[in-house]
Amino acid sequence: MEYSGKKWLDVGLGGASMSGLPKFTGRFEHTLDDKGRLTIPARFRARLGDHFVLTIAPPEPCLAMYPESAWSEFCAKLEAAARKDDQYRSFVRHLFAHTEEVSLDSQGRLIVPAALREYGKVERDVILVGALTRIELWPAEGWKAASKPPDGMAKLMTELGLY
Repeated sequence: MEYSGKKWLDVGLGGASMSGLPKFTGRFEHTLDDKGRLTIPARFRARLGDHFVLTIAPPEPCLAMYPESAWSEFCAKLEAAARKDDQYRSFVRHLFAHTEEVSLDSQGRLIVPAALREYGKVERDVILVGALTRIELWPAEGWKAASKPPDGMAKLMTELGLY
């Protein structure tokens, strides 16, 4: 049985996925260089693919990276929404004005555009967090506040059918 590299991802990591979308887990501390480049951990690179999306993550004060498959599913849900009023159109404009299609360089680095760095208050020290179908990019200080466990976690897990 072969289980290395991309071929293993095609077979599946950790069993069959219900949605077929990559799953991201873990937390990594990194630093942006002076040119705004961020090295993406190898574990995330394979799942992100060659081209992916970097965007804002409302209502969270962070940025998010989506593999093409997850972004396509996100967009399909957005397009299928029954609601198409002024608030919907404003949200779509805002979201897509702060969305970039990106890829990594040969050294596994991503250039985080200045406008997105400013929006997410990303300066130098960052935390990358696997969040199911996306990777969140947090400023280190912002992550400290966001990483606290939610109140009533046991109740939430029970309501979600996980406990």
